[in-house]
Amino acid sequence: MNLIIRLLLNAIAVFFLAEVLKGVHVDNYVTSIIVAIVLSILNLLVKPIIIILTLPITILTLGLFLFVINGLIILLADKFIDGFAVSSIWTAILFSILLSILQWLFQSFLKSDSKHK
Repeated sequence: MNLIIRLLLNAIAVFFLAEVLKGVHVDNYVTSIIVAIVLSILNLLVKPIIIILTLPITILTLGLFLFVINGLIILLADKFIDGFAVSSIWTAILFSILLSILQWLFQSFLKSDSKHK
């Protein structure tokens, strides 16, 4: 149940960011749910491999290359999903940063909600 709630909150964050950022387009809410699912799968399967392969450059840049990796994951999701479009790598990096911030906020609300029960 917690996984479904997290995916729905991520979909809300994707839909909100698509409305706010000019270079990101999501057709509808169902597409944003699909984007949230695909991003979760890519972060689970592809991202660790890319991080291991680019470990030297990540160390040289003191971890800043992880922003580029996150942007590339967003662009990869763009290629897989028809109703989702990102205009550039810079927009994808900004989208991933803002998405991470929103996910952190949503998770903090979920944790504080479970403490009050």
